[in-house]
Amino acid sequence: MLEVDLRKCTRVEIHLLTAQGLQPMLDVPIYGRISTLELFRPYGEAQDFLFIATEKYKFCVLQWDAETSELITRAMGDVSDRIGRPTENGQIGIIDPDCRLIGLHLYDGLFKVVPFDNKGQLKEAFNIRLEELQVLDIKFLYGCSKPTIVVLYQDNKEARHVKTYEVALKEKDFIEGPWSQNNLDNGATLLIPVPMPLGGVIIIGEETIVYCSATAFKAIPIRPSITNAYGRVDADGSRYLLGNHAGFLHLLVITHDKERVTGLKIEPLGETTIASTISYLDNAFVYVGSNYGDSQLIKLNLHPDEKGSYVEVLERYVNLGPIVDLCVVDLERQGQGQVVTCSGAYKDGSLRIVRNGIGINEQASVELQGIKGMWSLRSSTDDIYDTFLVVSFISETRILAMNHEDELEETEIEGFSSDVQTLFCHDAVYNQIVQVTASSVRLVKLSSKEVAQWHSLAGYSVNVATANATQVLLATGGGHLVYLEIGDGVLNEVKHVQLEYEVSCLDINPIGENPNYSQLAAVGMWTDMSVRIFSLPSLELSKKEHLGGDIIPRSVLLCSFEGVSYLLCALGDGHLFNFLLNTSTGDLIDRKKVSLGTQPITLKTFSSKSTTHVFAASDRPTVIYSSNKKLLYSNVNLKEVSHMCPFNTAAFPDSLAIAKEGDLTIGTIDDIQKLHIRTIPLGEHARRICHQDHSRTFGIIAVKFCLSFMDESDMHFVRLLDDQTFEIISSYPLDTYESACSILSCSFADDINTYYCVGTAYVLPDESEPNKGRILVFLVEDKKLQLIAEKETIGSVYSLNAFNGKLLASINQKIQLYKWMLRDDGSRELQSECEYHGHILALYVRTRGDFIVVGDLMKSLSLLIYKHEEGTIEERAHDYNAKWMTALELFDDDIYLGGENNFNLFTVRKNSEGTTDEERGRLEVVGEYHLGEFVNRFQHGSLVMRLPDSEVGQIPTVIFGTVNGSIGVVASLPQEQYIFLEKLQSNLVKVIKGVGGLSHDQWRQYSDDKKTSDAKNFLDGDLIESFLDLSRNRMEEVSNVMSVSVEELCKRIEELTRLH
Repeated sequence: MLEVDLRKCTRVEIHLLTAQGLQPMLDVPIYGRISTLELFRPYGEAQDFLFIATEKYKFCVLQWDAETSELITRAMGDVSDRIGRPTENGQIGIIDPDCRLIGLHLYDGLFKVVPFDNKGQLKEAFNIRLEELQVLDIKFLYGCSKPTIVVLYQDNKEARHVKTYEVALKEKDFIEGPWSQNNLDNGATLLIPVPMPLGGVIIIGEETIVYCSATAFKAIPIRPSITNAYGRVDADGSRYLLGNHAGFLHLLVITHDKERVTGLKIEPLGETTIASTISYLDNAFVYVGSNYGDSQLIKLNLHPDEKGSYVEVLERYVNLGPIVDLCVVDLERQGQGQVVTCSGAYKDGSLRIVRNGIGINEQASVELQGIKGMWSLRSSTDDIYDTFLVVSFISETRILAMNHEDELEETEIEGFSSDVQTLFCHDAVYNQIVQVTASSVRLVKLSSKEVAQWHSLAGYSVNVATANATQVLLATGGGHLVYLEIGDGVLNEVKHVQLEYEVSCLDINPIGENPNYSQLAAVGMWTDMSVRIFSLPSLELSKKEHLGGDIIPRSVLLCSFEGVSYLLCALGDGHLFNFLLNTSTGDLIDRKKVSLGTQPITLKTFSSKSTTHVFAASDRPTVIYSSNKKLLYSNVNLKEVSHMCPFNTAAFPDSLAIAKEGDLTIGTIDDIQKLHIRTIPLGEHARRICHQDHSRTFGIIAVKFCLSFMDESDMHFVRLLDDQTFEIISSYPLDTYESACSILSCSFADDINTYYCVGTAYVLPDESEPNKGRILVFLVEDKKLQLIAEKETIGSVYSLNAFNGKLLASINQKIQLYKWMLRDDGSRELQSECEYHGHILALYVRTRGDFIVVGDLMKSLSLLIYKHEEGTIEERAHDYNAKWMTALELFDDDIYLGGENNFNLFTVRKNSEGTTDEERGRLEVVGEYHLGEFVNRFQHGSLVMRLPDSEVGQIPTVIFGTVNGSIGVVASLPQEQYIFLEKLQSNLVKVIKGVGGLSHDQWRQYSDDKKTSDAKNFLDGDLIESFLDLSRNRMEEVSNVMSVSVEELCKRIEELTRLH
């Protein structure tokens, strides 16, 4: 059993390597930014442990419990020092191969040691002084009687050397090690310790690879490249995979005569994503993790393909990072936003279209009004595909089938009753079909067209019915419940009971061993609003569960997800109960209630990619599925759906038939997941994006990197893409050394056209800050970019905004306003109207009315105002705290949201009520929160359909994108809701303990170089929504402290989930 641990900055995922690829086992948040993730196995242990250290100097040791599929914390602690300068080259965490100690390099000049005792427990940590200040890498050497580290460092003349030290645990000091090596390749950055019997270390440089030990020194030249990652192939360390900055994978082979290294060889294998980590799993399977594009599971083949590559990509794992820019658009014009991101970097650059919910791709459609039910049937029991689609109406039943042209046409099944409404029908054993109507049950043999019938009880008609391949369960008026079994040409009435109330819904979907026979029946009741479980064939009551309230159950379903049995029960008001079902006793436990819509729901199972899911048809159709043994609900991107049934035909495999608003549609369904991500590979780095509705295009700024090591000239382009096909339809190359910084779609006063404006900078090698740039104005004509006007600027145009029919630009340290003027010859030009100086670098600008908010490189936020009469821009207020800004957005006239480079979010408020000029001139910080991610862009918008009838529809939301590839939402909540959720969060923190004993409160503390303070006026939505995943007992624990019912808590949190 091989498990793969993945680190995603603030999450740990555990996957199992199976014949089908990587199968997710666990995905948990870590309350910290992970700096070190190392596996180790202490002496005498049967399995590996996981060591995690975070950037805020916390650490923990975790163990995987295969029985409960949970992580157990074995140890935890804090390794911070009161004084010390944090390392510039990033934290390093390493574990001695013989598990004698963990070594950490967190501060310049210090090496922290966490020793193990002889039982594998961690003892108290201590520091050892390290003379080398500019450390590039540290590793433990193999096969040393005393723990020995090898240090790669740079001296103050920028030469690079390697030194070894023995760690004397008793003396708590270093002893000079067995060897050292001076004056290595100036690009040496990476050490690879080699296991015994060879020992020693490989030093990877930009132009050479060196093997070094006490007794040997071997070097080979390589083509200039920067190696980002390595993975060991063999246990004896004779082969390594190396991944470089251009995404090429090489095999490094150490040639040896068992004990002595005789040489090094390097061979190219092929191209992968740009590797940040490489893990050789087993049997030539390799996991390549990437920060710059999708991660990959690859297989190394023995023989090359026609392109000479040994690499075969088996699976891709989506990574949106780094998200450099994004825009929110409604491409389908359905009132639902989609996010288009500039993702990845270098050759792995792409656009990603991210949308919420599951799409139905329509294949065929026919107009049909008044559908009351639908079922698919096969023409024989052995058929793998469905042939017929039975559609029931109030007074007739019609049968449709696919003809040779793959069109739906009406047909007949002899013996089938088509002049009445069908209540239920199903394929039955022995090549038969069972049809239930109000008066009878008909069993039709498809070969001989013989019909066997069971007639309803005298004076009562059948109200509801269900069936599977061997059983029929129906209820008539008067509370009669009748159970029949299907034989070859016969229907046997096995049991008949009378219940005290009328039956509202039934189900006998087989979820046990036998796929054709159910041991249990689920029955929903009128009057007492209960759901009951009966055992079959005896119809003995196993369990009665009162649902409470006065809404009747309209649909029940027995189903199984990932081997776990559930009972789903949908009510007439759009609510759904789910219970865990004990299939042997019929017991129902762990009751949970969710709201899916406002209208009655009907539940049906369907298959997609050989996995069973449930479709809940209602005014907000939803697919219910399971991931990591958790039930998840994903909205389907359709308006109201009244009925659905699977319709798996040869022409349209795995399709669904859907009845909605007078139409019957056959369509295939997207992959079952909450977010759908479409990738548009660019092969270059997209830096900025904006959408122009008028021309139905996207404008992007792209950088094409030249991979040759000597020539670092990058080409910048303005590209135009069609917003439906995402094809590049026009390009405009920029000058040599010219780099585009901003793009905007806008229109000007007194001009009907819509333009793209692009701001650029000339980045010259000898200038510290650009002194020259341009503003280019393009018009899209015949799907081509036409340059209409250009304006030279004194500096880099970091930001462009449409502003009252004019163009507002931030250029280096100033804000400049341009108006769009008509020349005498009829051409147009940008003319400067006014400017405002007073920033270090004005990087981010947002406007609202006459207000301008500026995010500065290091001076936080300031508020400016444009005065029409004087035609000037003045400062109104600013935040007096120093903050290095990364992103900015305005929630409303008074509240502004910022992201800064210590991974924090904050909000400031304009104090227009202030009594003195000083008060009014201060932007007051009102909210602070540690997000733990570097935000590159905020944008107003939402990924969900905003239904005007819901409270949620009125809550303003801002979407953000981060370097790590996260997309998040910040929502501005009403005061009353905030207070309620704040109380809930503080109670949840007590119930949901952080993995590795890490504290949620400490993780969310606002922290920068100057201060650390508790989060205020921000809530952690992910934590609050995790309430819905708790077991019933733990939900009740929270509910008792809150004095609010579990149902009410679930309802209020589900409302929140509709924000994203």
